[in-house]
Amino acid sequence: MRLIPKGCFWLSLILLLGACQSPATGGGAAPARPALSNDKVAHAASPAGDEATARPPVAKKIPSTRHYHGKTLQDDYLWLRDDSYPEVDDPAILAYLEAENRWFEQQMAPLQPAVDILFEEMKGRIEEDQEAVPWDDGAYTYRWRYVEGSQYRLWERRPRAGGDFTTILDESVEARGHEYFRLTTFAVSPDGRRLAWSADLNGSERSRLYVDDLDTARRYDDGLDAINGDIVWGADNTTLYYTPVEADGWYTARVKTHLVGAAPATDSEIFYTPDRTLFLTISRSQSRQYLFITQGNHQTSEQYILPLDEPGAVPQLVAPRRDGHYYDMDHGHGQFYIRTNDQHVNFRIATAPEQTPGPSHWHTLLPPSDDVYYQKFALLDNFIAVEEMSEGLKRIRIRENGGREYHVEFPEAVYAAALGDNPQLASDYLRIDYQSMVTPRSVYDYRPADGTLTLRKRQRIPSGYDRDAFVTERLWATARDGARVPVSLVYRRGTPRDGSAPLFLYGYGAYGSGEDPGFSAVRLSLLDRGVIFAIAHVRGGDEMGYQWYLDGKLEKRSNTFNDFVDVAQFLVAQKYAHAGRIAIHGGSAGGELVGAAVLQAPQLWAVAILNVPFVDVLNTMLDDSLPLTPPEWQEWGNPIVDAEAFDVIRSYSPYDNIAARDYPPMLVTGGLNDPRVTYWEPAKWTAKMRALKTDDNDLLLKINMGAGHGGRSGRYRQLYEYAEAYAFALHCLGVNVTESSPAAP
Repeated sequence: MRLIPKGCFWLSLILLLGACQSPATGGGAAPARPALSNDKVAHAASPAGDEATARPPVAKKIPSTRHYHGKTLQDDYLWLRDDSYPEVDDPAILAYLEAENRWFEQQMAPLQPAVDILFEEMKGRIEEDQEAVPWDDGAYTYRWRYVEGSQYRLWERRPRAGGDFTTILDESVEARGHEYFRLTTFAVSPDGRRLAWSADLNGSERSRLYVDDLDTARRYDDGLDAINGDIVWGADNTTLYYTPVEADGWYTARVKTHLVGAAPATDSEIFYTPDRTLFLTISRSQSRQYLFITQGNHQTSEQYILPLDEPGAVPQLVAPRRDGHYYDMDHGHGQFYIRTNDQHVNFRIATAPEQTPGPSHWHTLLPPSDDVYYQKFALLDNFIAVEEMSEGLKRIRIRENGGREYHVEFPEAVYAAALGDNPQLASDYLRIDYQSMVTPRSVYDYRPADGTLTLRKRQRIPSGYDRDAFVTERLWATARDGARVPVSLVYRRGTPRDGSAPLFLYGYGAYGSGEDPGFSAVRLSLLDRGVIFAIAHVRGGDEMGYQWYLDGKLEKRSNTFNDFVDVAQFLVAQKYAHAGRIAIHGGSAGGELVGAAVLQAPQLWAVAILNVPFVDVLNTMLDDSLPLTPPEWQEWGNPIVDAEAFDVIRSYSPYDNIAARDYPPMLVTGGLNDPRVTYWEPAKWTAKMRALKTDDNDLLLKINMGAGHGGRSGRYRQLYEYAEAYAFALHCLGVNVTESSPAAP
């Protein structure tokens, strides 16, 4: 099982107060709101210490000029990339980041009452003793749960034959003494006697491996402290397959076997690839008979298979890699199942004999379709379940072994259904995760034998929740090139639909990762204050099929940004919003989207929140020493060797297109240990933006000095970061959290 995808006091009187307002727009103005700061200044970085300062830190400029394809690239803030990365120990860099963090804390101080109120609201919606629906795996039934007040989960199991649950791993105990803790793998041996687990202890996505003997309570810590989290047990209950992180960066190039209790120096290497343009991962088949070794990116893949009862066997290649061909596999019912786009962009599902799994033996089980995109599948005893997308909505298809085929019926017209935790082949039911923008996260068990759909659990909101008090809609915006872009909205019933309500617009649009119209308890703090929340399902995701993804990458990347802006303008025209009173939010590649939108149409936004934003696209794609750059070239292009790719990326890369003009208030976050979007991207964006912007709006940067891409760990610490972001956004939208009570649940 691989575990992977956020005191009341006021600012000192010596602080100069400025304006936190949007650029002027036609057709009316946003409501007046209290100011936080005067950000239009230039001076040296803030001094160390706790004294309040009147001006934000300003990064020094060190001109750097480089030449590519006969063109000059100048960057005054290239120095913020520490040459010793992933170690960050340059005193000047650390001083600048710490000064920005002090400025963030100081400028957020007036909003501390609002942060506290929002945090308590969000915390009140959490089930303090939340627990997962138990699942069967082998001879045991497993579950995880939270103890009231705990930041982390407690993992338990009991024999399926009967008995009480007993603890097998307590994350809270393991997290003691660590600023950051994230469980990355939880894998029980085939005989149920040993638990292999790994944890990331600083956000760098390098995990340490432990093995616990569940019978004797003995722990094996063999010194494997830099793995990427992929762990598969061999059939002998002693061999572990894993992928170590290479010493010179965050990437994997090898698959190794490790014997529990042995020294890592004795581990055997069973696979190696020198190709850094591909990600390398391992997984186990549903039948538990095969190890899958996968090399690939988001568009091309190849897989190797190895019997788990033959640790000395040589991995067998199934289908050699060719550009644009993506396939993934599973095994069960005595044959292989393959999801492949060899015949159609939206994939097909095929089968192949166990002894001859190659492409010439692939026989179509579910044919491709222009209207249906097959995303993933699960194998169970008497049927295959397929998670698919059609017209922007996710649904579940059942194909019984006898050939009968149909979709699971759900009670709402707009929803998100996904394959849940189905760890073993021997099951007569399918676990499904279900939610909508008004229905809290739910777990269903579906039994094809009698067609019953049983609700096992629905997220409970302890402070109260009435789904009938909210309205959700699916709209279609027309982009500037004529594409129909789906938009999901949710708002409290009675919220004005005359353009006077503030709007919160979210987007991502990259890597073929679509945004489901799902539920968020955190979001209720916005809806209860009259905010309309919208998701723009822009190109670059896969909501409208795999082609929707292809139409938002490489030379078509600007479609993603244009879609987002066009959705906002559509919502203004439909009177769901007013120009200049829209908050926008995105993280990672979604932060790139928000950055591009800020540059393209700054007059539309009241505030922009950029979490770990991938805004320095060109410089990152030019830096092949970064471990994640080579495999990302298939997504963005390789500007090192391709002059056209250089020009395309340069044309939209947010950092490279900052100009002297007014911009909306911004909150930018990053993580010092982030291996995906390195800390210097949000730092450089902030430094350059502050130097060039001509407005007085707030620009705040928060760098988590002990965390990575996902922000701080622990459920309450993540909530607090949401509370900070929402307090800032609501302030800039003109909503005074401390003077207005949220609507009653």
